[in-house]
Amino acid sequence: QVQLVESGGGLVQAGGSLRLSCAASARTARRFHMGWFRQAPGNAREFVAAIMWNGGGTLSADSVKGRFTISIDNAKNTAYLQMNSLKPEDTAVYYCAVDIYPWNTLSSLEDRYTYWGQGSQVTVSS
Repeated sequence: QVQLVESGGGLVQAGGSLRLSCAASARTARRFHMGWFRQAPGNAREFVAAIMWNGGGTLSADSVKGRFTISIDNAKNTAYLQMNSLKPEDTAVYYCAVDIYPWNTLSSLEDRYTYWGQGSQVTVSS
């Protein structure tokens, strides 16, 4: 069992920045790939970014490349999503998730992620 606690969402003007955090906790020490997804009203959930458990590789959606940066602090089992140059179309509920199999390659597919956070609302005003 892995619990994920997200923080850092909020309201920001277009062009602004926000940083999301996702802290993972488990009963035993484990290694996770961590990912971020988002879901806007009326839309399906979509992949945003993912990072390997050791920070050795990342994967990002084309829509956020150059604007969003994913990072991980292994000591804290915490992933971060730094979001810059935000646009109104970035408005969504953002979810973090973990892939509990560290031998996997990174994936943008939801079904590769076993545990999910509660979601953080990000609203970008124009």
